[in-house]
Amino acid sequence: MKNIILDIARESAALSSGFFEENAELVAHGATILAQCLTSGGKIMIFGNGGSAADAQHIAAEFVNRFALERPPLAAIALTTDTSILTSIGNDYSYEQIFTKQVQALGKRGDIAWGISTSGTSSNVLAALDAAKELGMITLLEAGQGGQAMVDKYDLVYCVNSCTTARVQETHCILSHILCGLTEQILYPGTQEA
Repeated sequence: MKNIILDIARESAALSSGFFEENAELVAHGATILAQCLTSGGKIMIFGNGGSAADAQHIAAEFVNRFALERPPLAAIALTTDTSILTSIGNDYSYEQIFTKQVQALGKRGDIAWGISTSGTSSNVLAALDAAKELGMITLLEAGQGGQAMVDKYDLVYCVNSCTTARVQETHCILSHILCGLTEQILYPGTQEA
């Protein structure tokens, strides 16, 4: 058991380290874009399926409440939380539209649509990002290695080079925390930690 635990921990750490070594500049750029969006009165809309739905709620809470700094709330919403909206769209239209219709209803030019897909190919996540792009929103995708095909399609694409769901999600969690933490620091430099 101990060897299994250590092997998993090493694999996860190596994957995350490699990702951030390759993508540090893109992560910094993403935090700058997030801060600019919020400064200009925009909001961040986050969505995904399964564990990524939980991650969307988690990171929205970090923006709205606080992450590391004691600061005012920041405008973010998870599109995974309203069961009446999700089930009515899924029933009346299709599961593929559950995030698209919310983006169309709530999004505006300059807002950020932040999709999370461990495979990088979730049709409802990509459909919502496409709708966001049509509205003039900034598009951000967190993905596994399947998201490589989207690198030139969306504004910010973060692909973790793995097809193992758990390992991708672990790196996504660190990425989300870094993006949130950097955004706080850009918006509120010198602010005391919570």
